[in-house]
Amino acid sequence: MKEKLLISACLLGRNCKYNGGNNDTPLAHQLAEVYDLVPVCPECLGGLKIPHEPSERVGDKVLSRSGADVTDAFRLGAERTRDIARTHGVRRAVMKERSPSCGCGAIYDGTFSGAVTAGNGVAAELLLADGIVIFGESQIGEMLFKKED
Repeated sequence: MKEKLLISACLLGRNCKYNGGNNDTPLAHQLAEVYDLVPVCPECLGGLKIPHEPSERVGDKVLSRSGADVTDAFRLGAERTRDIARTHGVRRAVMKERSPSCGCGAIYDGTFSGAVTAGNGVAAELLLADGIVIFGESQIGEMLFKKED
């Protein structure tokens, strides 16, 4: 039986990105050879429509480009993502880097300029608090070729 792996659905080509597109990552599809993939999109799970305005974290809040506070939707999506991870007994996740939901270690800085700052997305914070190890899409290769125990 394969280990379950939570993964940002956009990395698998699902059109759930804020602008209606995706972040299809060819190596992400190869993870299915090693793991039982559990795709999630915290923003969709939080009720945000696709497409929607881009959003970035500003302290404990998440604001859209026009300044609308969308924190509640991001929190709801994060809680639902954590619940899915718990239901599936997930210990690891591959999440979209720099995302206000999924980013781990570095996220966009809230200026909508493309600048990055240290921090975690809302869903990533909850997953980390549950002890889930998070990898970004740039780390998929090492997961495929050097699987941890």
